[in-house]
Amino acid sequence: MKQTSLIRTTVAVAAALALPDCLAAKPDGKTLEDLWKIIQQQQKEITELKAREHQNEETRKQLDQLTAETRKDPATGTSNSKDAETASDKKTGILASELEKLKTQLVIPESRQYKSQFGLGPAASQVYRINRGLSVGGYGEALYTNFVGDKGDAKDTFDLQRAVLYLGYKFNDWIILNNEIEFEHASTGEGDEEKGEVSVEFSQLDFLLHDAANIRAGLMLMPMGFINEMHEPTTFHGSRRPDVERYIIPTTWREMGAGLFGEPLPGLQYRVYAVNGLNAEEFSSEGIREGRQGGSKALAENFAVTGRIDYSPHFAPGLTIGASTYMGDASQEERYLGRKISAFTQLHEGHLQWRYKGLEFRTLGAWGHIDNADVLSAAKGETIGRDNYGWYTELAYDVMPLVWKDSSQYLAPFFRYERYDTLASVPAGFTDDPGFDRRIYQVGLTYKPISNIAIKADYRNIEAAGDPGAKRPDEFNLGIGFIY
Repeated sequence: MKQTSLIRTTVAVAAALALPDCLAAKPDGKTLEDLWKIIQQQQKEITELKAREHQNEETRKQLDQLTAETRKDPATGTSNSKDAETASDKKTGILASELEKLKTQLVIPESRQYKSQFGLGPAASQVYRINRGLSVGGYGEALYTNFVGDKGDAKDTFDLQRAVLYLGYKFNDWIILNNEIEFEHASTGEGDEEKGEVSVEFSQLDFLLHDAANIRAGLMLMPMGFINEMHEPTTFHGSRRPDVERYIIPTTWREMGAGLFGEPLPGLQYRVYAVNGLNAEEFSSEGIREGRQGGSKALAENFAVTGRIDYSPHFAPGLTIGASTYMGDASQEERYLGRKISAFTQLHEGHLQWRYKGLEFRTLGAWGHIDNADVLSAAKGETIGRDNYGWYTELAYDVMPLVWKDSSQYLAPFFRYERYDTLASVPAGFTDDPGFDRRIYQVGLTYKPISNIAIKADYRNIEAAGDPGAKRPDEFNLGIGFIY
């Protein structure tokens, strides 16, 4: 009680001393009421930490006392019995385990608030909300695909697509390390057969300096589209990520670099980075996807710039509009047909999302261009598109309130239409493959018994828009995803 009174007195004195400055400057536009709320919240956190420290100290005392007592023989008062030592060790182990739990609670809270922050998914944002130290989170998703109709060579599959671990560390109030480590397809190999891989999706240091301008450096996700940064399975509909955000925006796309991010005005967020460029030697008819370097001994003869801006107006709750861009040379000073060229690559996209009550609407469009695609095509021996594009629109509605009014669960049917072409225009003298001009019709259902788990079922019809005679089997997908 004395400590609590002392803390309150100290906080009150500090607030009083700071009062003139607050009245004069009002930093960041905060009112006295806002400052008082901050002081109360800090006082609450200090009190909780003091209580946990006291509980830990009591446990340590109990541990020392029990250890001393259990090592004594009841008759002689000495510890010469092996049975006594064994019992003592067991009890000591139990108490040590309980003590470790208490220590862990100081770092990893029992209850969590899942909310996206600084462009990352809800689970990836946990490290920003702890007081200090280690943060652990992650996500996973599994997928069953059944091909319908004329399957051809296609085989039905059941796959643990991803098991992801987030490890973050908060050094202090303004320096934060965040990492995503991903295990794909449940294995890195079986004999000579490569099935999956373990990779670092991102590993970045954030230096939180000011609401308007913060620094980020390391292996970073490119701030493009809906899915690339926020790809946790509970954040999007469908068992598979949209193809437009796989082949036009090559999700998941990360590169080494550094840049700035922040919120200079309420509802207005931005991110801008300088990163190593793509590697044009890996471009193909499917687009730029294989040109990603992912921080693995990435060539850095050429650099690129990427940026994003989003605006969520206060007068239209649930509405977000934004755009992003990527521009940089991808030649990496390599020679193509015996000479150096510029493979300047650009990708631009715009997006809109609106959530109103149970209604959810998304739409996104992207366009890309590659310079000297003719030289690249000749050197590669396959057609590389000079231009590529893709767009999709998606509509969903949470019907659970109509089915079960008082339920906190979620049930949303959805529809998505996609159109993309990685060979929208090809260099003169090279053949266009109409099979890369695709339309996708998708309907499905997303069910969340709790917000951390999504069970998904959907049906996809994929058409080659440029070649109506080309048939692809339809897909029935059943998936489950979770975050923690």
